[in-house]
Amino acid sequence: MTIPLLYIYGDDDLMASRLVDRFEAALATELGLPLERFEVRGELQGAVDLAGRLLERLATPVMFGGGTLAVVSNPGTLVRSNATRDTVLRAIASLAPGNALVAVESARSNAKGPGPRRLADAMTAAGGRVLAAMAPRPGAIGAWVESEARDRGLRLAPGTARELAERLGSRVTDGDVERRHLTRIASMELDKLALRHAIDGGPITPDDVRGLVSETTPGSMWALTDAVGERHRERALHALDRLIEATPEPVLLAVLHRRVIELLELGDRLASGASLVVAARAMGISSEYRARTLSGQARNWTTPELQRALEGLLELDAMVKGVPGSEADAAQRRLAFTLWVGDHARRGDGRGGGPG
Repeated sequence: MTIPLLYIYGDDDLMASRLVDRFEAALATELGLPLERFEVRGELQGAVDLAGRLLERLATPVMFGGGTLAVVSNPGTLVRSNATRDTVLRAIASLAPGNALVAVESARSNAKGPGPRRLADAMTAAGGRVLAAMAPRPGAIGAWVESEARDRGLRLAPGTARELAERLGSRVTDGDVERRHLTRIASMELDKLALRHAIDGGPITPDDVRGLVSETTPGSMWALTDAVGERHRERALHALDRLIEATPEPVLLAVLHRRVIELLELGDRLASGASLVVAARAMGISSEYRARTLSGQARNWTTPELQRALEGLLELDAMVKGVPGSEADAAQRRLAFTLWVGDHARRGDGRGGGPG
């Protein structure tokens, strides 16, 4: 018998939605009637009202027809205050036969478990399950495509899954890359490829992928700031190109500004005789790997070069904020970002001795 409580966490929207659908189908089969899906999103504003509605819907016994399947996304907002948390926990404890609850948490890619433990623990204590919905890692995208194709009865020629995976970003391994919609995009691309072969019935080939699937390589802030810090101009421009359309300009400014400041401060501390461990600790850097990475990048710059880069970012900031005399349209601002990266990520004649 399926226990009518399920907590899903992860970074894969398609997998999460499929888990909800399977859960609903299993309940409907056992109950003999379809459930009415009640989908809501938790928000801090209105959390009290939403918690009350959940209690009312879930605690009310089914009189006629199917029960209620409440699907709550962003559930953490409902357990932040004592009042709403107690209401939601009471709804779980008083869940009427025929009703069901699913909580869907959008978690980080490296999450080891649910975020709001109080809610997940209450659901498991009542017999419910906790399931992870994690997007495949870069090296596993091809295997996911092959498995999905088999489930659909599609035939893939050798190399097809790898070609599709590469076009979806399998070579981008940075930890901050957004992969929430990766499998949904892959699924839609398989739909498109399947239509092409619906008539002849032949296998889908790598040439089909190259002809029909656009490259959607995800961008990475880490890739951009590391390329700038290492002064790999072409790599930095490529990373910027992937990010600039979808990333707010103030965010780009903030991460670039932070990296330049970090390189200035770390270089200055090291030049003053501090050890890397002491300098990193003073800057609040706890990761030895990150400290060594920044130290290596700092050696690519002189202090005047970093100061000029910082001045360029201040000019960009004025342009983004529309300061009088610095107004620019979107195309001009994009060009300005590109010129900044092109000018400052290029290795200068004075590099090699670190800031000083």
